Amino acid sequence: MRVMRARNAGFCMGVALALHKLDEAVAAAPGRVATLGAIIHNPQVLAEYAAKGVRVLHSADEAEPDMTVVVRAHGIPRKDEARLSAIGAAVVDATCPRVKKAQISIAEATANGAELWLYGDAEHPEVRGLLSYASGPKRVFATGAEATCLRDALSPDGRAVLAAQTTQDRPMFDALRKDLVAAMDNRLIVLDTICDATRRRQQETLILADQVDALVVVGGRASGNTRRLADIAAGRGVPALLVETGDELEPAFFSSVSVVGLTAGASTPKSIIDAVEQRLLDF
Repeated sequence: MRVMRARNAGFCMGVALALHKLDEAVAAAPGRVATLGAIIHNPQVLAEYAAKGVRVLHSADEAEPDMTVVVRAHGIPRKDEARLSAIGAAVVDATCPRVKKAQISIAEATANGAELWLYGDAEHPEVRGLLSYASGPKRVFATGAEATCLRDALSPDGRAVLAAQTTQDRPMFDALRKDLVAAMDNRLIVLDTICDATRRRQQETLILADQVDALVVVGGRASGNTRRLADIAAGRGVPALLVETGDELEPAFFSSVSVVGLTAGASTPKSIIDAVEQRLLDF
């Protein structure tokens, strides 16, 4: 069986930068470092930092004045930033630069009270943070039908700002944007907030799906960008497995597979991808 590995699998720039900042914080204040929410969506990485004494706070209220709190790569809501400052914790902002840019763009574009339409997962921590930067009404949607409902409900003289969670599906967002712009013209401002790393991974997955008999996607199941890679392959009719480690792979599944594709989410360490590739080669 031959393994075709995606070139862009694994850590993106934002994840690598966030972990670098966390490492620096741990070195500077061992035993007194916490993250507000999971720093990234990968359980193996989180276990490594837990072993180093890094706590995961579930609320800004859990912070303490002599604690260093690292803001996760997904960013946090503005109210949580304010709460950490009020408590007196030392805050290290490890928000992905692309997410930070999206936050600022949303704040500027909605400063006049325009309604924010955000394409994404309403329960995702990044989305909760992005919404907090909108000055006017805010709505999260996930389908074309929901986008149409938002358009129809907008007042005749109303204006809206269209943006997306940075790890969302680029082709789907482009299709939604095209339809909305055609119907609304200058009443709609469109922000380009989908990350280039996300776009590259998704395009590469589409190419791989046309060349392989099955695709293995490596990453945390809580990772939205990882799940979308598996969905893209499945949408092309290719059997796709989402695994967190190589131990989850069963030889029987690959008994009739000649070529298998291998990719990974933006929060998956290279060491885990390497281990999965070796297990596939062992089959």
